[in-house]
Amino acid sequence: MENKYLTIKEAAKILGVSPLTLRNWDNSGKFPAGRHPISNYRVYKVEDIEMILSQMGVKIGGRRRPKDEVKKLSVNHL
Repeated sequence: MENKYLTIKEAAKILGVSPLTLRNWDNSGKFPAGRHPISNYRVYKVEDIEMILSQMGVKIGGRRRPKDEVKKLSVNHL
């Protein structure tokens, strides 16, 4: 069975940001995390990470664009 959730460390590595950045995004409501039901740790859905990557212009399963071509992430509040 495929793991559908990522830890904050795994998500941060994939997105190329620090875990502290993800915590800040969660606290400000820009990119809310789910919570593990037992430990209450932050967890992220793989689909949500893929959505953020596509908004940033990063091909999933491919190589990242050169740094000067990567789009800045814009987050819309609900």
